[in-house]
Amino acid sequence: MRPDAQLDQFVASLDGDQMLDAVPDTVVAPLRGVWHALRGEWQAAHDAVQDDTDECSWVHAALHREEGDLSNAGYWYRRCSRPVAQGEMRAEYLAIAKELMG
Repeated sequence: MRPDAQLDQFVASLDGDQMLDAVPDTVVAPLRGVWHALRGEWQAAHDAVQDDTDECSWVHAALHREEGDLSNAGYWYRRCSRPVAQGEMRAEYLAIAKELMG
């Protein structure tokens, strides 16, 4: 399987009702948050990333950046030791998903 095949399957799942099957248990919450974010379901995405992990904090940061709450986003980026992202939100969410599945 080529390296991006799992990400391709994840993206394809955005049109359905279920997130990619066989996601590692350690990334279910943050990946579910990314999945909902990419579907435009901000509240469901935010609800999914309430765990106290660096991965959830990273998604949480992106969500608040998308919302336009940059000071809150900055807090969450610092909390997970990530630089504040720039550019298109979809690209950030896909980069997060790719790393989580990596």
